[in-house]
Amino acid sequence: MDQTILFAESKWKTFGALLIWLGICFGVAALGGYATSQGLSLYYPSLRKPSWTPPGYVIGTIWQVLYTLMAIAAWLVWRKVGVFHLAIACFILQLVLNLGWSYAFFVMQCPEFAYYELCALWLSIAITIYFFWPISRIGALLLVPYILWVTFAGYLNYTIWDMN
Repeated sequence: MDQTILFAESKWKTFGALLIWLGICFGVAALGGYATSQGLSLYYPSLRKPSWTPPGYVIGTIWQVLYTLMAIAAWLVWRKVGVFHLAIACFILQLVLNLGWSYAFFVMQCPEFAYYELCALWLSIAITIYFFWPISRIGALLLVPYILWVTFAGYLNYTIWDMN
């Protein structure tokens, strides 16, 4: 078979895989958004929050950027190790915990439990970065803004829990 055709097919498969990772990450974002919407109308406005709480549109924009970076990071690692690898399993775990936070905070309406769940999320992101590093340093570095944002979110979550 012609090398050019093989190369073109390979590029399409790789691009398709990136679209799948974007779909997975934004699928989790959509589920988290749905869970969040369950508490936005009555519960969240009733909470006392610190003055430095970002407005919702800022939080939403940041999450869109982070989910994009997360998908690219997973894709970079997947390209080198495939799906059945501990690094990818860690990535999937942190996605599940990410979704769990929205459920704990907005559906269960329990900032205390959400804070502890977020601590587990933070740890899972750190472990994912650790496992991504030897496979794709760029992939690992793309998760740094995510862990920084989750650190901030953890402080905000704790402060809201403490104020209420």
